[in-house]
Amino acid sequence: MDYNEEITDEFNGVKLWWSANRTTPRTQQFSFYPGADEKRFYTLKFHKRDRQVITGIYLSHVLKQGKAIAADNRQRKLYSNGAGQGWLGNRSSTTWTHVAFEHPATFDTLAMDEKKKREIKKDLVTFSNGKEYYAKIGKAWKRGYLLYGPPGTGKSTMVAAMANFLNYDVYDLELTTVKNNVELRRLLIETSNKSIIVIEDIDCSLDLTGQREEKKKKKKKDDKNEEGDPISAMSKNEERKESEVTLSGLLNFIDGIWSACGGERIIVFTTNHVEKLDPALIRRGRMDKHVEMSYCRFEAFKVLAKNYLDIDSHPLFEEIGNLLEETDMTPADVAENLMLTSDDDEVGETCLKNLIEALKAAKGEARKKAEEYPARLEAEKEEKEKTIC
Repeated sequence: MDYNEEITDEFNGVKLWWSANRTTPRTQQFSFYPGADEKRFYTLKFHKRDRQVITGIYLSHVLKQGKAIAADNRQRKLYSNGAGQGWLGNRSSTTWTHVAFEHPATFDTLAMDEKKKREIKKDLVTFSNGKEYYAKIGKAWKRGYLLYGPPGTGKSTMVAAMANFLNYDVYDLELTTVKNNVELRRLLIETSNKSIIVIEDIDCSLDLTGQREEKKKKKKKDDKNEEGDPISAMSKNEERKESEVTLSGLLNFIDGIWSACGGERIIVFTTNHVEKLDPALIRRGRMDKHVEMSYCRFEAFKVLAKNYLDIDSHPLFEEIGNLLEETDMTPADVAENLMLTSDDDEVGETCLKNLIEALKAAKGEARKKAEEYPARLEAEKEEKEKTIC
């Protein structure tokens, strides 16, 4: 609005008038910033009989709508935790740094079965609109996602699509740079609402896999055998300096008391080996929704063909569909074969033919490994028996 401009608004049958104004100080003083001393404000006029409506629900409506518009127009950010100077000047502390989040991935371009995509989108919408419901059932307003599957199946792309769909910021948490559980908790407190906290390759982050009791026993055995050994003590101290984040600390980070600070947060774990993770880490209630990111099948291929080649159908689709059902190839590998190398009209068909050849080669390689597997098992068994003898 320009200064002294007036705009008429109507709310529930009530008419009111907004205007933008400013005042300047009577005594003009020299300033390096012209206009810094002036006061700018809005004036709202309405009939006295409508005062209760305006102060009761209209102003709350305006503030709510303003926050919603600001959230829609804001620049989303990608945060990462790196070693930096903390607020007390402690260079060993870890802080969040950020860049603009501009990943182009969406659910429309995500290579996945359409039914599964609709299910995930519905779950995300239900969560984002569930503030009152979560308060009613007495749970913190957060949700956990476990994305698991072989490398190249689109787990990181799924996170970007979720962020773009909900218009959330993304916090990429690198556990190996976190000093201890206290620092992990502080990082959680510093995250904003409407955010996705991601820990990628959780199976490779610190000692968070299963078999905790076996590792404890092994540690006790090592301590007994090497008690007093200066090399062993030094190596243990070095390991302790790297990170003291524990499984218990991570569990409290996910759904402990401190996890209720703030709201509207999604926590995402990605892993290539879900069987390695401790069951306590991925149980329902912590990781509420488990999503398998699998090999590329025909429905996912059609999305990639549309994205990369702008092709909805082709005579070669039937052969490709049959090969994809018989061969395990990741969406990343399929996409690599569909990459255009020129603007020639024939390139699209050439890419499809290249994909067919790649699928046939992968199918032959898989068959060869399957035939060699029994012989390899037998050889390993014989070698083991020789070692025992």
